[in-house]
Amino acid sequence: MTTRGIRRKKSSLSEVKIAVVGAPGVGKSALIVRFISKRYIGEYDHQGESRAKHEAMIDNEPVMFEILDTCPKDKDDFPNASDLIQWADGLLLVYSITDRHSFNYIRKVKSDFSSDLPVVLCANKVDMVHLRQVSTEEGEILAKDFECKFSEVSAAEHVGQVAEVFHDLCKDILSSKRKSKQSILERVERILGGGTKPYSRGKSDSALPKD
Repeated sequence: MTTRGIRRKKSSLSEVKIAVVGAPGVGKSALIVRFISKRYIGEYDHQGESRAKHEAMIDNEPVMFEILDTCPKDKDDFPNASDLIQWADGLLLVYSITDRHSFNYIRKVKSDFSSDLPVVLCANKVDMVHLRQVSTEEGEILAKDFECKFSEVSAAEHVGQVAEVFHDLCKDILSSKRKSKQSILERVERILGGGTKPYSRGKSDSALPKD
């Protein structure tokens, strides 16, 4: 059996781990499924958090996404910040424009995180604009507070826009990883450069007494 194109070895894939965080009912699972399969499923029977893997092309390079679908039990159940920081490379924070509480939930989640993990803020259910409780301007202001990108999408109707949200976060993660790697290399170079200088023969060496 032949395959089109040449696939890279799995070990050479860039990998990103994304945690999707939001209050119950905002459409986290629907967004993930829309991104991975391009299909829309409206109802989910949640038993607990789940993970999914998906390979996509980002800037003509293959990237393996590992996506954690967090599953809070109720509106007052918040994820463990230290656990997410240890596992995730970036956070997709999701609220529903039809649910004011879900917007406040995201504020609380972000306040618990003291790390510099890349973040993207996503407002879902923009197709239900007649039930809107959170304005676009409020989302933009919150994203400015978080210093992150912001998008309003509909998991029910949008395919490209949903993919773009995940792609944007992936690009931020890869950029952050490159900067971190470069910083480590620079520190190593400074440490090595500050050690003993290599020996070089001087003019006076020839005048040393011989045995």
